Amino acid sequence: MATEMQYRTDPKSGNKLSALGFGCMRFPRSAALCEELITTAVKAGINYFDTAHMYSGSEATLGDILKKHELREKVFIADKLPHFRCKSSDDIEKFFAESLKRLQTDYIDYYLIHNIGSLDAWNRLESFGIRDWITKKKEAGLIREIGFSFHGKSVDFIPLLDAYDWDFCQIQYNYLNENFQAGTAGLKAIHERGMAAIIMEPLLGGKLAQNLPQEAKDLFDQTIPGRTPAAWGFKWLWDKPEVTVVLSGMNTMDQLSENSEVASNSPVGSLTDAERVVYGKAYNTISQAYKVPCTGCDYCMPCPSGVNIPACFSAYNMSYILGFSSGMGLYVNATMGLGTSRSSPSNCTKCGICIKKCPQGIDIPSRLKDAQNRLEPLPIRLVLKLVKRIIG
Repeated sequence: MATEMQYRTDPKSGNKLSALGFGCMRFPRSAALCEELITTAVKAGINYFDTAHMYSGSEATLGDILKKHELREKVFIADKLPHFRCKSSDDIEKFFAESLKRLQTDYIDYYLIHNIGSLDAWNRLESFGIRDWITKKKEAGLIREIGFSFHGKSVDFIPLLDAYDWDFCQIQYNYLNENFQAGTAGLKAIHERGMAAIIMEPLLGGKLAQNLPQEAKDLFDQTIPGRTPAAWGFKWLWDKPEVTVVLSGMNTMDQLSENSEVASNSPVGSLTDAERVVYGKAYNTISQAYKVPCTGCDYCMPCPSGVNIPACFSAYNMSYILGFSSGMGLYVNATMGLGTSRSSPSNCTKCGICIKKCPQGIDIPSRLKDAQNRLEPLPIRLVLKLVKRIIG
């Protein structure tokens, strides 16, 4: 991998962070591939690895590989506290200790309050004494930098940003989300406060890299032949001086190679005016095609009623992007038989648990009904009812 990684300075600590960070939420199942990806990433100059206590198996996998190859001192580890699972100060300490053990380290470089979306959530943590807890951990060197990741309404972002003397902040941001959640205004606010801005969901869970509407693909390819949709997504972010690190969950060596190369060739201000215009046109095309802004993060899962929520939304979106028959094929796979099993939207009881968990603020029950209405039209539902009666 013959590329020279681009580094950007964390204003608070002075750390030189790789512009491309490794998102560890969706590691591949192969242990050998995980090891190859992480070790190759470090060799390519990537030094920021983002995991979380709630990412199943992620901390332990990262910790094992870093220890085996003696890489701990060569990287910055970002980890997250699942504050929504905390009911007391003891829980805060317990989760932090578990993360240290899984990572096989005695300190965390960048520690975040995970997915905090409102001032009320922060006030709750303050009632547990989290200010004193953070101070003690930083004084002891157990936490080097403290921040939070945000999935909330734009109106709640600035009050939360100013509620504490944070060192850095992680937000969802991409060329479709300039006015969503923290958005561009939030990114600028982070920068104005002298904090590092870490970007998650740069490709909306891969949606801006794969399965784009053909019109958007053609638009990109006609402008810069050979540049992939993923590269377009990353370059839009690295063009901005406020962006410090862009996270990418890379599951293949090809993805790692391409993303590293793009990162090395995308300094601030590298886009032309003509290229910037193209993003606006692509936005119009893509936003019309995607009916539900689901990123497939799985925070809503498992559904108590067994509905495969992300897969149903993916099929619903694909029915518009790739055509009804393609979407229907995905839907059949997602529901294991169009409502004859527990994974169909018809099983939704509107309990609302998923709504509270969704980082995108999607009204999941009502949108599941939309998906069912499109992909289980009335004739199909009548047939299913008949089948159920026959089966008994």
